[in-house]
Amino acid sequence: MITKTLRRRWFYPILSIVMAAGICLGQPMLAQAISWTDLLRGGIQIIQANQLSRLSDSQEEDFGRQINAQVTREVKILNDPRLTAYVNEIGQKLATNSDRPNIRYTFQVVDQKSINAFATMGGFVYVHRGLLDAADNEAQVASVIGHEIGHIAGKHALRQMRQTAVQRGLLAAGGLDRSTIANLGVQVALRLPNSRRDEYDADERGVRALGRAGYAQSEAVAFMRKLLNSASPPTFLANHPATSDRITNMQRIIRQNPSSGTAGLDSSSYRARLR
Repeated sequence: MITKTLRRRWFYPILSIVMAAGICLGQPMLAQAISWTDLLRGGIQIIQANQLSRLSDSQEEDFGRQINAQVTREVKILNDPRLTAYVNEIGQKLATNSDRPNIRYTFQVVDQKSINAFATMGGFVYVHRGLLDAADNEAQVASVIGHEIGHIAGKHALRQMRQTAVQRGLLAAGGLDRSTIANLGVQVALRLPNSRRDEYDADERGVRALGRAGYAQSEAVAFMRKLLNSASPPTFLANHPATSDRITNMQRIIRQNPSSGTAGLDSSSYRARLR
């Protein structure tokens, strides 16, 4: 239970309860409207919400493995060691150059023809086979993987899980158990869209990592334009900020973080690696 694991982090949340109590006691009408039970319940939720956002790297990786076990029961992972090794090669190069290189990353290929990719807390990144087929070169694939690593580096899933737990009233006096956390992680990864802020943040982190890893940053924009102008744009774009706005933002980021990298542009060698 998180409550037991992070018990030492109690001081500031408890202080917030005491301060809230002081406000209520100083205002009789407000005190009538808010009971001590409500106040205590709210304080407990503050404590648990803070705990969920303060997991150590090892704790996050541990929960990530549990979430991955559930995700891989819901989606089919491609059994192709050669292709998986290639995607892992790209991913590890980007992870090393990311804003969060100190955790272990796992890259897997989902056996679906749709164009998509997603990530979960703890360093797990999933790339659909359809996205690999749609990309023109390795740099375009790297731009998507870099974006997903950006979500992990920004701890976006943890924040979204915390918000979802509060909204759904899942925080209880005993703390969040492991299965609840895992279920939240799966929902965030597979069914809940990221916020506009998180998408832009992941774009920025991804483009910077792309340049540091030596890839051609321009291919992030090229691939986004290709998806935008395709006859059937992938459905996941509907849950993201306007693609044209993201392209404009990426171009701004590239101007501010220029890189001379040109890796990943050879389409022929890329197609050969996919066979």
